[in-house]
Amino acid sequence: MMDSAATLKELQADFLAGSSTSMPLVGTIYWLIVGIASLYLPLNTVAYIVLIGSGMILPGGLLLDKLRYGGKPKAGDPRNPLMAMFIKGTAVVVLTWPLVIIAAQAAGDPGIIVLGGAVLMALVWIPYGSAANDPVGLQHAVGRSIACYLAFWLAPVPYKAAAVSAVVVASYLFTFLRMKRPA
Repeated sequence: MMDSAATLKELQADFLAGSSTSMPLVGTIYWLIVGIASLYLPLNTVAYIVLIGSGMILPGGLLLDKLRYGGKPKAGDPRNPLMAMFIKGTAVVVLTWPLVIIAAQAAGDPGIIVLGGAVLMALVWIPYGSAANDPVGLQHAVGRSIACYLAFWLAPVPYKAAAVSAVVVASYLFTFLRMKRPA
């Protein structure tokens, strides 16, 4: 139970106890689909998959939580202020999407939407890591972002989206191996 006397360590433990790997699992599947689609579909179509699909990760994670935990999603105390911080951090990512779309239109390159989506969605890991007291959040965000930029820059044109997607999937695998689990 949360009260004004709760320590940061207690708040972080509660946040972590209410966390699951459902959303990262859905994110991994999503980026696998993006990567495969990028090998067979036009880049404009892949960009739409990234734009539309990015909004499906949260509801997909909640649905997977319900399936995994007997119809009741796993959650910590809803009064935990770290949950509010995490949600606000996610809102910052959502509010930045128009910048990515404008950049892609200005450059005439829908691949920027794939890169932008990969980097923006990585940023959600920063408030997660802070709320869960897990350094893997920052490691995931920074490592994934830098590696995505490099993949986009170095991969041959027809494989840029696939390379970015592969980096994201590899980042999730790294994170699954290292992230803290509830006690």
